[in-house]
Amino acid sequence: MASTSDFKNGLTFHWNNDLYTIIEFLHVKPGKGPAFVRTKLKSITTGKVLDNTFPSGSKVEEVRIERRPYQFLYKDDQGYHFMHNETFDQIFIQEALINGAPFLKDGEECEIVFHAEEERPLFCDLPPKVELQITYTEPGIKGDTATNTMKPATLETGAEIRVPLFINEGEMIRVDTRDGSYSERVK
Repeated sequence: MASTSDFKNGLTFHWNNDLYTIIEFLHVKPGKGPAFVRTKLKSITTGKVLDNTFPSGSKVEEVRIERRPYQFLYKDDQGYHFMHNETFDQIFIQEALINGAPFLKDGEECEIVFHAEEERPLFCDLPPKVELQITYTEPGIKGDTATNTMKPATLETGAEIRVPLFINEGEMIRVDTRDGSYSERVK
């Protein structure tokens, strides 16, 4: 059990029949009344962020989680198959547990977060930015860079994103996996 004095960013605990991670917290001692802790919590299962206030001294059931390095192997009808980088154990997880699944390519390194006591995967985090090749897009127009106009492009993983007009087919670009946006061209 962890009390409010043990709160820190990244602490994971079981509360309201769900697992939550603390994103932000603030101990508040008003001039009148008891102290409390304002928190911003992220649900591990749904990804929703909510604000909550805990009275000072409240206890929550702490959950131990582990981040393990895995390499993506392939996708089939069972799900996404991964291999542990050191033990070579293979597991598969469902697409719903992967953050940024459309940008996952064969051989990509990522971290899978496990519930340590139950040994079950909670979610899979890709690197914040990945480099992917454009397999199809309309031809770029030379010199048309004055406006911030975007066009659709298909990536090697099959995902479709919006890119600037000067990006052409066959080029490597960096994509932000958190929101699926174009970041920059790779030279």
